[in-house]
Amino acid sequence: MKKKRLLYIVVIVLLILGGTGIWSFKKFNFNRDFFIGEPLDSLNGVVVYYNGGVNHVLERNTTEEGYNLGLKYQCVEFVKRYYYQHLCHKMPDSYGHAKDFFDSTLSDGVKNEKRDLIQYTNPSCTPPQINDLIIFEGTVFNRYGHVAIVSNVTAHEIEIIQQNPGPYAKSREIYPLIHKEDQWIIDNDRVLGWLRKE
Repeated sequence: MKKKRLLYIVVIVLLILGGTGIWSFKKFNFNRDFFIGEPLDSLNGVVVYYNGGVNHVLERNTTEEGYNLGLKYQCVEFVKRYYYQHLCHKMPDSYGHAKDFFDSTLSDGVKNEKRDLIQYTNPSCTPPQINDLIIFEGTVFNRYGHVAIVSNVTAHEIEIIQQNPGPYAKSREIYPLIHKEDQWIIDNDRVLGWLRKE
């Protein structure tokens, strides 16, 4: 009975330590090569800033007229700032987590009214293109999901540019693009789809 109780206590302590470690890694900057707010990359003159841990939050970033761009320097803030500055686009619903940019009730190629963008599902009859906003579903470690911008497309892959992928992740990633039976598939299980300005 004592061994069982001791094992139970050890498991609880390990869970608490593990949970605290994950929370700390997501909240604080453990990468001393960069400071929070440091420019890392850019696309069409719109800068990607370093944020440290994915759950690190600063103040809200708004435009002069009060349009909400999101929380500095989260992934949502970059894609909305990119669409606002480069594509002159303001979303009717300027709030929501990254995964909420995708409306799972819509069919492929239908307008997402909350974002005022055409939504494509993964897979889709329409291939992704440069400047599309790409949406990733949440995970156990990041329940809010992720968004990025498609920065390049070739016949067999896409490149994305992103803000706040984590303290050690890069601002650019490449994923395979598959064309099969008239469908375009971004080969990443987390990709829900992509949005595009008309």
